[in-house]
Amino acid sequence: MNWLDIGSIEDIPVRGARIVKTAVGCVAVFRTDEQEVFATSDRCPHKDGPLSEGIVHGKSVTCPLHNWVFSLETGEAQGADEGSIATFATKVENGRIMLDADALQARNAA
Repeated sequence: MNWLDIGSIEDIPVRGARIVKTAVGCVAVFRTDEQEVFATSDRCPHKDGPLSEGIVHGKSVTCPLHNWVFSLETGEAQGADEGSIATFATKVENGRIMLDADALQARNAA
């Protein structure tokens, strides 16, 4: 994988998110209580809600518009909701968040 340094883990509040603008659109980068970092597409497939403004709980995010819940690990909707969001590989090295740049390029080429 080709890793892209997108900033410090401290730039994202616990149970919060930040946006990374890419050629394929905005990617939401989330930080959990457990200091894990996940990256997904920023838009809910239901009503295009900004997931980066949603509530992070455990390893899930709830859309701020209509309360759809998505797994940050798999991107799958949880509960009775159907649908999914794109997920992107991340890792934290020396306090820096790394995002899989190859996945962003592959998605752009599709």
